[in-house]
Amino acid sequence: MKIQVWSDIMCPFCYIAKKNFEQALIDSSFKDQVEVEWKSFQLDPSLKENSGNMKISEYMMNRKGFSKMQLDQFLSQLKEMGKNAGVTFNYDQVIAADTFPAHKLLHLAKENGKADAMEEALFEAHFVNGKNIADVDFLVSLAEGLGLDPAEARKVLADDAYDYEVKQDIMEAQNMGITGVPYYVLDGKYAVSGAQPVELFAKALAQTYQESVVDLSKESGDNMCGIDGCSI
Repeated sequence: MKIQVWSDIMCPFCYIAKKNFEQALIDSSFKDQVEVEWKSFQLDPSLKENSGNMKISEYMMNRKGFSKMQLDQFLSQLKEMGKNAGVTFNYDQVIAADTFPAHKLLHLAKENGKADAMEEALFEAHFVNGKNIADVDFLVSLAEGLGLDPAEARKVLADDAYDYEVKQDIMEAQNMGITGVPYYVLDGKYAVSGAQPVELFAKALAQTYQESVVDLSKESGDNMCGIDGCSI
C-alpha cells in the first residue's frame, strides 16, 4: 500500500500530522506493507528569505495579516496540539525561510532511501531548534548527519538539480486540486487532509488496506495550512 504525502517544512500542522500518522501506522498490523512517499509543496513560493533574520512572528503578522492577539491565540492552540502529538514547538525561535532548498535536499534524500529521516530532521530543525532551513551550510551539515555525501548535497543546493522534481510535485498537487497541506493520498483512492488525530489516520489506513469504500472527506479539512495562512 502506497501513501503519498504533500507537505511543506514551514507548515506546523504537517509536523503534527506526521507524528499522528506514524503512530497510527506503528499501531497497525500491516505497517511493513506500507510505502510512504514524501511530496513537495510550497505554501509561499514568493518567500525568498534566506538571511535567517526574519522571525516567524514577523512573517505571520506582516505577510499573512495576523494581529498580535490572533497570533498569540494561534500559537497557544498550536502548542497544545503539538504537545498531544509529542512535538515541542519553540515558536519564539522559529525563523521564516524559503523552503525550496529544503525540498531539493528532501529529493536527494529520497533517492538515497532517507526521505522520512530527512523530513523529520527538517521539521525538528525548523520548529524545535530554530535553525535556518534555507542556509546552505546548515542543510549540508544536516545531510551529512544522515549519512549523505556532503559534497553532493552542496552541489544539489548550488545548481538546478532536483528543481524539476520539486516543481513536478507542486504541479501534481495543483492538478489534483490540493490547495493546502498536509494532504495524504492513500493508495490513490482516499485522501486525508489536515493534522488529523491518530484515530482518524488509523481508520483511514485500515479502510484503505481492507479495500473498503469509505468517504473520508467529511472527516478531513481542519488544522492545515493554505496559501493564505494557517487555521485551527
